[in-house]
Amino acid sequence: MNESTAQTTPKSIEDTTSTPPEVRTERISDDKLVIAEAAFSSASCTVSPPISLTQFHESRGTRSAESISLLSKKRFSSIGGTESDAVGDIEDSAHDRLCQRKKSKVNESLFDRFRRSRGLSVTDLTGTEWCEKQMEFVLCRGRPKPTKAMQAGSARHAELEEEVIKRVKIGATTAEDRWALKFANFIIGANQLLLKGLTRELPLVSFEKGVWMVGIIDEIRIPLTEAKRYATLVDTKTRAVPKPPAKPQQRIGRLQLMCYKRLWDNLVTSNFPSGKFFDFFTLNPHYVLPSEIKESMATYSITVETLTDLVDLYQNTCRRLPPAHDELLLRYELQKDQSLIGEDRFDNDDGWLDIKLKSCLEFWFEEREPSYTPEEERWKCRFCTFSSLCPVNSVAGPSL
Repeated sequence: MNESTAQTTPKSIEDTTSTPPEVRTERISDDKLVIAEAAFSSASCTVSPPISLTQFHESRGTRSAESISLLSKKRFSSIGGTESDAVGDIEDSAHDRLCQRKKSKVNESLFDRFRRSRGLSVTDLTGTEWCEKQMEFVLCRGRPKPTKAMQAGSARHAELEEEVIKRVKIGATTAEDRWALKFANFIIGANQLLLKGLTRELPLVSFEKGVWMVGIIDEIRIPLTEAKRYATLVDTKTRAVPKPPAKPQQRIGRLQLMCYKRLWDNLVTSNFPSGKFFDFFTLNPHYVLPSEIKESMATYSITVETLTDLVDLYQNTCRRLPPAHDELLLRYELQKDQSLIGEDRFDNDDGWLDIKLKSCLEFWFEEREPSYTPEEERWKCRFCTFSSLCPVNSVAGPSL
C-alpha cells in the first residue's frame, strides 16, 4: 500500500437519499444510473426498425459528411481570461443551441431525453465506442442486471476508494444538492491529492466540445518531491480471467483515460464557465447548502454557504492542480485475489480523441443513425442481450 494510504484518510460526501429515477446519488455507478434513467424514459423512446441487407451494408460504420455545430477544435483560454474569453464562439453557439432545445423540447435527441439533466458521462462516451446500437437499446429498453463479474469490479473499486477516502452519508433532495456533492467531493479529494500525492474516485464536472461532461477518475498520483509536477491518471480494470483483455476492450480503456485527461486539463488550465453551468442546468446559484456539506467542508477550515461559494472554490482548487501527464496508466487486476495481470502505459493522442468525441456526439445528438459494431468485432454480439432484436443479428445469421 502506498505510504499515503496508511495515514488518516479524509472524508468525502455521499448522497443516500432514495429518489425518483432522475435523482442521482454519488455511490451509484454510471451504468446503474443508465438503468434507472432508461426505465423512466422507455415509454417515450423507440428503437430503429430492422433494415434490409442492402441498407445495413450501406449504413454500417458511416459518419456524417459535415461537422456538427457542437464540435469545435477551439480550446478554453488561459486562466487569466474572462469567462466570455474562456469558451470560443462555436462552443457558445453549441451551448445556446442546447439551452434552446431544452426549453422548447422540440426535436429532442438522445442527449435531450436522457442526459440533459446531468450531462454526458465518460461511461456514455465509451459505451458508444463499444457499440452505438447497443447503447441505443440500453437507453430505450434498459440495461440488463449487472453480471457477477461487473459486481465484483464495482466492489473492488469501492474497496480501493475506502483505502484513501471515507465517505460521509447525507441526504440530497434537490438538483442543487446533487451537484454540490460532486463539487464538494472533488474539493476534498483534490486537497488530499495536493497534501499526500494520491487520491481516488475523484469526480469531475467540465465543459468540452460545447457539452457538459462528468466523470470519476479511479486514481490520481502527484509526485510531491519533484519541482515540475504532473498528475498521473490511473484506471484499474478487474478481470475474471488471468489474461489481458481483447484489443477492443483495451481501446475502450484507453479512450476512457484520454477523456479524463481532456476534462482534467480543461479544468486546471481554463476558467470554469459557472454562468453557463447555472443556466444550462437551471440551478439557483444562491441556494443555501445543506448543513452536512457545510459541516464537512468546515472540518478542512473551509467556509461555504451557497452553491456559488462551492463552485467558486471548485474553480480555485482546479487552478492549484498541475496538468495531467501525457503518459496514462491502465492496470488490470485479477478479481480472485487482486493480483496484477499487467499494465498498459500509453501516450495521450488528442487527434484520435477528437475523432472519437466527434463521432460520439453525432450519435447522442442524432446527427446520423446509430452504427453497428464493426464486422471484425462482431463477436461482441454473442454477449449482447439485445442481439435477437438487433438488425445486424438477422443479417449475420447463424454465425453469431
